[in-house]
Amino acid sequence: MKINIKKLNGKAVIPVYGSEFAAGADLYACIDKDVEIAPHATEVIPTGIALELPIGYAGLIYARSGLATKKGLAPANKVGVVDCDYRGEVKVALHNHSETAQTIAAGERVAQLVITPYITAQFVEAEELSDTARGAGGFGSTGSK
Repeated sequence: MKINIKKLNGKAVIPVYGSEFAAGADLYACIDKDVEIAPHATEVIPTGIALELPIGYAGLIYARSGLATKKGLAPANKVGVVDCDYRGEVKVALHNHSETAQTIAAGERVAQLVITPYITAQFVEAEELSDTARGAGGFGSTGSK
């Protein structure tokens, strides 16, 4: 699948897959100077790119496992969503979960982008829902006792 990408900044890096079968393509920080993220703070990191996703597809922005485990940095909203009709700059809101300030350098890989199809549902109000064995059991209701 070909995805049109527009560089909004000459320093922007086109997303790159780290291996042949990687699901996510790395997104890079497009910044002029290092950005320090204080403990338990969030900073929005620009990527310098905009995407043209096909109708029926979304770009999901996930944490990079190395950044999360080594620096405690992950997207603030857990998973960012780039809708197919969005044409603005892709940005990553990185949250520092650690107790020490962390630095993002220009050109550093800050997240990964997974392109995935989605279904647009038609929500229909109903008086009753079908019965299941689980019923209305919520959080933890299917675990061992």
